[in-house]
Amino acid sequence: MRIASLLPGTTEIVCALGLGEHLVAVTHECDYPPEVRTLPVVTRSLLDLPETASSSDIDTAIRERTRSDLSIYQLDMELLSALQPDIILTQALCDVCAVPLRQVEAAVADAATQVLSFEPTDLAGIFGAIKAIGRALGVSERAAQLVNDLTLRVERVRTTAAQASHRPRVLGIEWLDPVFSAGHWVPELIAIAGGQSVLAAAGERSRRLSWPDVIAAAPEVIILMPCGFTLERTLAEATALLPQRAGWSALPAVRTGNVFAVDANAYFSRPGPRIVDSLELLATLIHPELFAGWGPSGASAPLVLQ
Repeated sequence: MRIASLLPGTTEIVCALGLGEHLVAVTHECDYPPEVRTLPVVTRSLLDLPETASSSDIDTAIRERTRSDLSIYQLDMELLSALQPDIILTQALCDVCAVPLRQVEAAVADAATQVLSFEPTDLAGIFGAIKAIGRALGVSERAAQLVNDLTLRVERVRTTAAQASHRPRVLGIEWLDPVFSAGHWVPELIAIAGGQSVLAAAGERSRRLSWPDVIAAAPEVIILMPCGFTLERTLAEATALLPQRAGWSALPAVRTGNVFAVDANAYFSRPGPRIVDSLELLATLIHPELFAGWGPSGASAPLVLQ
């Protein structure tokens, strides 16, 4: 069996199912588990931007390409064909997140190659994708056990969060400039972790927010999770950018020191097994009195402004 994974999330799923040795191709963004970094890479970004580009610069570049109906990613069709995958795992949820499905389908000349597309927007969808990939790869029982283990962890968080006497208003921010809400599975994770998601509904797409709406929502906890950003990059940009916005210092979350940056690239941006790590991380930030020591270490930090 030869698997090409065109999403970091599906790469993680394949490896969590114990089938990493069958991967023959991954994307330029696949970096977990670490051993996948040695595999052939069949995608690259077409955004001609330095690694230090700001959120605003990235947003402008993406909008210019999408306005011209140009892809943000390039698929190395020749290399993909030479690697002869039996199964290609991809998505049709977001053309900004990965190679578009239509480009993948156009690259597949061999009718025997199976293309599986996944579009999860919530926890059930993510767990369903794990089971579907397990079936396609012949390890249904292993996938069912993985989902069962993940579900038990989710319910443990839910049960513990139910002990909280207060459910704070929580704002997940998926992009810093312009400001976007964190949609899809994030509002659901916030609710399970004992918070009230503001300016975003479970299962819905991320959307651009007006700054007055952010002020009016008066979030008590703010989680900064720019899509694809590391913790360090988020901290650097947020520290320079957010204090300049009108009314920032008056927000309840800012006044109480409850603004946190997280490693969105490793966790919140990827619909895979580590989404439950993301949930446990959220729980520690929303209710530290109940979840001390939960979640991955080194994956978050408070935004401290001098």
